Amino acid sequence: MSSEKTDWIGRSKILLLPLMLLPLGLALWQGLNGQSGPDPAKALVDQAGLWAFHFLLLSLAMTPLRLLTGYSGWVRYRRMLGLLALFHALVHVFSYTFLLFGARWSELAVEVTKRPYVMVGALALLLLLPLGLTSTRGWQRRLKRRWVKLHQLVYPIALLVLLHFAWVKKLGFEAVFSYAAVLFLLLGVRIWRYFQQSNRER
Repeated sequence: MSSEKTDWIGRSKILLLPLMLLPLGLALWQGLNGQSGPDPAKALVDQAGLWAFHFLLLSLAMTPLRLLTGYSGWVRYRRMLGLLALFHALVHVFSYTFLLFGARWSELAVEVTKRPYVMVGALALLLLLPLGLTSTRGWQRRLKRRWVKLHQLVYPIALLVLLHFAWVKKLGFEAVFSYAAVLFLLLGVRIWRYFQQSNRER
């Protein structure tokens, strides 16, 4: 990739980042101004969690877009989108813990045991954290092939998030059919690519 294209991608990230943070900023503004309904803390929890899932799906879409368009620049946005997913997931958990429950740890412990979807979401976040921490080129050089294997955790993470999301909605997968369809399509592209590469190596 030429340096001119690389510079353009870098500039586009600077422009896109504020736009991608805008929905969360709007949710915060509405909560502070009493425009997010009777329970602003829950509204923020829901919005942050939803956008964490959106950005996770967008990060997974970059490789299929590269394969479909032949433009390798798409993968340059993958790290930013993955970190945005992690950031929104942390806001989701922070809001849930400190705003919705007021850091009342005994009540939180009961909530976790009563609602297994909380444990599923927590597991997804715990798996996502090392991916965010090792997303730099420095870690990529240190871990080498292990870096690729580590970052393949994004696939089970996405499935856990989908399960968490469907469980929270309490309506099963019918309520989140569009999200499930997008996720399985993105995973299907990767499975197809894997078998293509395996056939070429034989």
